Amino acid sequence: MKSKIKFFTTIIFLCLIALGTSYFYGTHNPNKTIVDTMVRDAEKKIMLEFKEAGFMAPDFTFNNNKSFVTATKQCVDYLNLMTDPEFRVPSAIIISMAAVESAYGKSRFAMEGNALFGVRTWSEEVPQMKPLGLPDAEFGVKKYKTKCESVKDMIRIINNHPAYEKFRQERIIQQKDGKWDYGKLMDGLTAWSTNEQYKTLILKKIKMLNLP
Repeated sequence: MKSKIKFFTTIIFLCLIALGTSYFYGTHNPNKTIVDTMVRDAEKKIMLEFKEAGFMAPDFTFNNNKSFVTATKQCVDYLNLMTDPEFRVPSAIIISMAAVESAYGKSRFAMEGNALFGVRTWSEEVPQMKPLGLPDAEFGVKKYKTKCESVKDMIRIINNHPAYEKFRQERIIQQKDGKWDYGKLMDGLTAWSTNEQYKTLILKKIKMLNLP
C-alpha cells in the first residue's frame, strides 16, 4: 500500500512541476521549443532524484483483463519516470503488445515466468522457460522476477536492437511533432513477431482498449 501511495503522490508531483514550468514559460515566452525543453529538463532532474531515492515499482496485481491493462499502465508510468523522455515507448503500444503476447497475463510464460512479451534467449546463463513439447530447444523464453521487469526489458530491446531502428527514427519525428501516429510507429516494430498481421493486431487492440 505504501508503494502505491508513493507512486501516485510522485505522479501528481511530476504533473504539477511540468504544468508549472509550462505555465511560467508559456506566459513569459510562448515559444513551444523552449517550453518543451524546460519540461524535459525538469523531468530529467526529477527522474534522477527518484533513482537516487530508490523509488519502488508498483505492484503488478490483476484478476481480469481490465485490471491487467491498469497494472501494465502503472508499470509503464513508473518506468517512464526513470527513463529519459526521448527513450520512452508509448504506453498504448506497450499495453496492447502485452495483452496480445501474454493473453492479458494468462499465458503459461506470463504466469510461471512473468514474461509478457515472449522474449527469447539462446544463452544458458539466462533464466528461461522452454516451450511445451520442446524441452531440448536451443532457445527459451526469458524469465523475470516481476512482470514490470519484463516490460522494462521490452523497452530496452526496442531502444537498442538494430531491428527497431526504424521505430526509433520515427519516434524522434513524432516527439518533435508532439503527437503519436501508432500506425507509423508499428511499421518499425513488425520484427517483434513472425505474424504478418502483427501491426494490424496491435492497432486493433489499441482501438478496442480505447488507449490514448
